[in-house]
Amino acid sequence: MSEKGQGLDVLLTETRRFPPPEHFTEGAIVRDRGPYESASADRLAFWESWAEKLDWFERWHTVLEWEPPHAKWFVGGKLNVSHNCLDRHLDGPRRNKTALIWEGEPGDVREYTYESLHREVCQFANALKDLGVGKGDRVAIYLPMIPEAAITMLACTRVGAPHSVVFGGFSPESLADRINDVGAKVLITADGGYRRGGIVPLKGNADEALQSCTTVENVVVVARGAELTAKVDAKMREGRDHWYHDLLADASVDCAPEVMDAEDLLYILYTSGTTGKPKGVVHTTGGYLTQVAATTQCVFDLRDDDVYWCTADVGWVTGHSYIVYGPLANGATVLMYEGGPDWPEKDRFWDLCEKYGVTIFYTAPTAIRAFMKWGEEWPDKHDLSKLRLLGSVGEPINPEAWMWYHRVLGKERCPIVDTWWQTETGAIMITPLPAVTETRPGSATHPFPGISVTLLDDVGTEVKAGFLAITEPWPSMLRTIYGDDERYQETYWSKWDGIYFPGDGAKLDDDGYLWLLGRVDDVLSVAGHRIGTMEVESALVDHPAVVEAAVVGQSHDVKGEVVAAFVTLKGGQEGSDDLVVELKKHVVEKIGAIARPQMVIFAADLPKTRSGKIMRRLLKDVAEGKALGDMTTLADPTVVDQLKAQYEAEEG
Repeated sequence: MSEKGQGLDVLLTETRRFPPPEHFTEGAIVRDRGPYESASADRLAFWESWAEKLDWFERWHTVLEWEPPHAKWFVGGKLNVSHNCLDRHLDGPRRNKTALIWEGEPGDVREYTYESLHREVCQFANALKDLGVGKGDRVAIYLPMIPEAAITMLACTRVGAPHSVVFGGFSPESLADRINDVGAKVLITADGGYRRGGIVPLKGNADEALQSCTTVENVVVVARGAELTAKVDAKMREGRDHWYHDLLADASVDCAPEVMDAEDLLYILYTSGTTGKPKGVVHTTGGYLTQVAATTQCVFDLRDDDVYWCTADVGWVTGHSYIVYGPLANGATVLMYEGGPDWPEKDRFWDLCEKYGVTIFYTAPTAIRAFMKWGEEWPDKHDLSKLRLLGSVGEPINPEAWMWYHRVLGKERCPIVDTWWQTETGAIMITPLPAVTETRPGSATHPFPGISVTLLDDVGTEVKAGFLAITEPWPSMLRTIYGDDERYQETYWSKWDGIYFPGDGAKLDDDGYLWLLGRVDDVLSVAGHRIGTMEVESALVDHPAVVEAAVVGQSHDVKGEVVAAFVTLKGGQEGSDDLVVELKKHVVEKIGAIARPQMVIFAADLPKTRSGKIMRRLLKDVAEGKALGDMTTLADPTVVDQLKAQYEAEEG
């Protein structure tokens, strides 16, 4: 292996170490390196052992068929996802166990046991059948974070209809694009949803989208309830539109699950990319469920008495894998919340954690940095003593954000699982095991057992810092891009022969720990050095005045690119020329002169996609003084305008 990175320069070092807490290890599900050893000895047998923990109608005859870049897992096996998430829990004590606790933004609450959740899923599955939905028919789901989001997904899986969930914050145009691409026969939506005290007019958006959709025959509308349904006059088209509660009223509670092949299509989920046509990522049934069930149990040390909360939206893959399918397959008690973390006050999340006794909390670095910005006083108002494990997902976490998470929320007693994976991978790929792995702030640590990862340069040589590469197929991998296998092969498999390219940069330290450095599209080239944005951003966030930073390249006649930094300050801090000088100096001290920002812009907030990822492309346009591109996925488009105005003022 080459010592010198032939893809990226290694800059930041992190020396803090956190062994698994003794009290945690004592009762942990995985408390030694056994899974790593068994996976290393026989990778396919390892995954087969996890598949065997599911209920199958027929056993597979072949674990893996691999004809790069196409994989089939558990070939010949027959199962049903809904059956595995619900029915198999009904014969024992989990029948009356709480499966789902839901709280709406206004404070309304609903709870479902496994028995009552099963009943409603069966009823809606029969309603779908009555609407002519059968095996293979695609169903689009456009809902707020309400229990019906999970119920309708599970009902689709019960009848063998692949679902395509569209995040409720997407525009009518984005919804129409996805409906048309997938050819949905039915659309499931709601009259509206709540977000930060406002109402999202989902039915109105859906009606607008459907003006350009030809395949949708029926629309099912959930009445959100609370005061919303009375306020929103949902326009119902006779013959096409049906109220969810009316369909349930006439539906039988008996619905046998459809027997599905392991490779039958389970769902199509579109990536939220900011450029180009969204990609419809295809996931199938057996391999996907195997890996999400395995990772949910091992990564989160999930036990029967846990109250598990993943703060994602079901419109994203994290919601699919780690709110619905992974936890319910394990018989978990899952908390679901509709609204924002700061409504009506900035302690809403901590209020929920205290109220429901949350033990496992899984959120995004973006959210953690927002919590840091708001201050420790908000979580400190609440009893968070039941928390025993914290998780991070969505992007690499800055070391200082990790430390805040560890100290303020975890009270230095909760292991942190920093997980790396993608929509395309379907399930967690790189992660600590909380009772086994010594963690390091900012490092996703090691591949999950049975996952084969290395770092390569452009020509496929192993390096210490370069491109993340997955060298063997894994059960929950995407099978193709819906309707465009050529794009699938070109996007993920054309860089190296038979090796998956996720599009991320990473480095490997001397102890074999992996550090994700962000998307390679975001790599800076400064005076011949290739620098990952993550390292410079982490150096900036390390400064006591900074809570969040985004770094992009700005064109330079001599150096090719220089570093432009957009910085959000902690509450009570103000930007100044002196602070700019101080921040530049701090970066130099942390990682060297090569990374010194040429420009520092203070921002009240950073432009983010609706999934919470910083939109560096737009920031680069701002830094370059260019016209801004498509902003349909921005959570707050005015942020960019503010940044652009500030940039123009500084440039005179």
